[in-house]
Amino acid sequence: MTYLRFIRSLASTYQAFEAYSTKHIKGMGLTMTQFDVIATLGNQPPMTCKELGEKTLILKGTMTGVLERLEQKGLITKIPNAEDGRSYKIGLTKAGERLFKKAFPEHVQYLEQGFAKCSMKELNQTIEALDRIRSQFI
Repeated sequence: MTYLRFIRSLASTYQAFEAYSTKHIKGMGLTMTQFDVIATLGNQPPMTCKELGEKTLILKGTMTGVLERLEQKGLITKIPNAEDGRSYKIGLTKAGERLFKKAFPEHVQYLEQGFAKCSMKELNQTIEALDRIRSQFI
């Protein structure tokens, strides 16, 4: 039952990473899901809610509230969808773009500090092992 130890280790590792990452994101005045949306929309053309959901993996019910709060903060705008009048596309406002250009590189650098003690070889071996394990479940 080594796989049970693996599952526990994987879950606790993800929880530790999430706590580390969240601490930095909260310092920017954002939630993890808000940052996910900002990071996904950064340097991209506006996209539909469906496209945004597919790229972020944020659930539809959660997405609505996240988008409303980002719109209230003036970070995103909703644009009528020319291809489908029943929907709209979401893009960053100028303030959202400024936040992305500041926050994204800062967060990447912050994450690099967290991985600093891991060698490139260790990271690549871990990625390969996780990819093999994931392939067992698809």
